[in-house]
Amino acid sequence: MDETKRKVKKRLRNLQSLPTLPPVVTKLTKLLGDDNTTAIKLAEVIEKDQVLTGKVLKMVNSAFYGFPRRISTVSNAIVLLGFNVIRTLIITASIFEMMQSEDLSLWEHSLGVAAAAGLLAAKLELQNPEEVTTAGLLHDLGKVVIRAEFPEYQKQIARLVREEKLFTREAEIRVLGLDHGEIGRLLTNQWNLPQRLIEPIAYHHEVEKARRFKKETAIVHLADILIRAWGYGSGGDPWVPPLNDKAWKLLRLKEEEINELMPVLDERLLDLRFFTLEMQGGEVGQNPPAHA
Repeated sequence: MDETKRKVKKRLRNLQSLPTLPPVVTKLTKLLGDDNTTAIKLAEVIEKDQVLTGKVLKMVNSAFYGFPRRISTVSNAIVLLGFNVIRTLIITASIFEMMQSEDLSLWEHSLGVAAAAGLLAAKLELQNPEEVTTAGLLHDLGKVVIRAEFPEYQKQIARLVREEKLFTREAEIRVLGLDHGEIGRLLTNQWNLPQRLIEPIAYHHEVEKARRFKKETAIVHLADILIRAWGYGSGGDPWVPPLNDKAWKLLRLKEEEINELMPVLDERLLDLRFFTLEMQGGEVGQNPPAHA
């Protein structure tokens, strides 16, 4: 087991097929380190790459951010989402493409968690709800990495889930010696993403391990459970994990407050169904995803 864990960590440090930082991101990182950088300056760099511009605008206008009006310029997107979120979207753009093309159910689950996390963060009046939304979008990044880089282990994980009725995370730990949260932490650290994003990705199953961003981590944990219970997309197994007591105490939400959010989330998930089909280049079907 320890040998497998070492092999996995070593391969993660030398990833080739998942996104390394393209030149535009290197330039953006320098700009972001300069206190004098403005949204307009940043937008000028992004807009030199038409594909990147299209991706940023498509994401910012999608239902999981839920802005009431259409955003037509990158500079407006930066003002609304903030530098950290824009940078993260750019770095992880190819991850989204991989999820859309290879695992639509995991992509839909991730979109759903992003939407739920954003609604919860706004309800709790967190300072940067868009960053929590983005953390929700990337919370299962480690699963994408396992499927893309370790297909031989993914088959073993899927078999354990199916035959022994394990949660995906339990099967990952048994096969790899670490779970998708830890893989997400290792990768996002390599990308130098802010801790505000890293902690919810790393610890959405182990809220007690979060140090600085406990509430954000608790929100992503709760959002994950809500979307699993809803039956929107799939996180890799058919079961709903138990709610972490520490997360519930941290958030101090009442059951009726959650219930109040449900109609809004229902509408948001329906909108996301259209977004998913648009990203796939498909046509909108008659039946939106069922929820449990």
